[in-house]
Amino acid sequence: MPGNSIGRAFVVTTAGESHGPGNVVIIDGCPPGLSLSEDDLLSDLARRRPGQSLLVSARAEEDRPEILSGVYQGRTTGTSIAILVRNTDARSSDYDAIAELYRPGHADFTYDQKYGFRDHRGGGRASARETVARVAAGVVAKKILAEAGIRVIAWVAQVGDISVSVDPLRVTEAQVEATPVRCPDAVKAAEMIALIEEVRRDKDSIGGVAEIAAIGVPPGLGEPVFDKLKADLAKALFSLPAVLGVEYGSGFRSATLRGSQNNDPFIHEDGKVVTETNRHGGMLGGISSGMPILLRAAVKPTSSLPRTQQTVNVRGEPATIETKGRHDPCLLPRFIPMAEAMVAIVLADHYLRHRALLGK
Repeated sequence: MPGNSIGRAFVVTTAGESHGPGNVVIIDGCPPGLSLSEDDLLSDLARRRPGQSLLVSARAEEDRPEILSGVYQGRTTGTSIAILVRNTDARSSDYDAIAELYRPGHADFTYDQKYGFRDHRGGGRASARETVARVAAGVVAKKILAEAGIRVIAWVAQVGDISVSVDPLRVTEAQVEATPVRCPDAVKAAEMIALIEEVRRDKDSIGGVAEIAAIGVPPGLGEPVFDKLKADLAKALFSLPAVLGVEYGSGFRSATLRGSQNNDPFIHEDGKVVTETNRHGGMLGGISSGMPILLRAAVKPTSSLPRTQQTVNVRGEPATIETKGRHDPCLLPRFIPMAEAMVAIVLADHYLRHRALLGK
């Protein structure tokens, strides 16, 4: 199946399904000499894994990574890095009753139309389980970026109609991780948690918005036209399951503004050119400006529901469906490390491409 790789200088390829033996990522282009161990991967994998709180899927995966190649004596060799994360708690029998039914909002129907055959167990390749491989790759990308003074952080900015506005330059990982919903505002986080628990009791789900910031990105990353940094970041985030919208800077709000209101005046500060405001979200002409890159991703409510819904079977006959299994009532808490990973992967790719252009 094509379309399993992303990047040009830092190339990430994933393989695996929700209820298969495991998920694998192969990383090409990582520079040699980077400190890397399986322990380095554990923190972000733990933030993504199911079973971490009552707000997410109860599937009890340990998500213990195994580095199969590309690392020797704790450092990357410059050759392909392969990382395996085994599936240990898949309950395929939960899906036996819906083997011939199409789940509303899911990829069951479209996979059947494309391939004429699908793995119905947990959604197969379309499942968010596949993102465990991306998060592992994201850790490697973050390490590359850290050496360049770049950090990526994401947080939950909205669940349902409960939203929060925070200064992206002041958000810390400790604030984000202080509550299971991963909102840095403790008061709003409590309201979000209450809403998620309410929809869970109602056998339903709720969506929201994640914000992602990349701090310390130098000016000049990105390519003209088709490989614009904003285009690659959007593609990376849209490639994640359940993402229905991506914006950066002032985003859709710019449609209501005049040019004089939306433009960011240039100024000279501390020996460099910056902008007075950052409505452009850190990218101009698809190339980084040196200002923080600010992104937002809209995440839909979980499609698999334990309540009765109308559907059809594979023969087009009317039917009803109730999806068993262990599903997140809200995807946002576990989406945060996924979003960070994809943004880091794209930035690492463009950083390495830019460094090669400059002959460094």
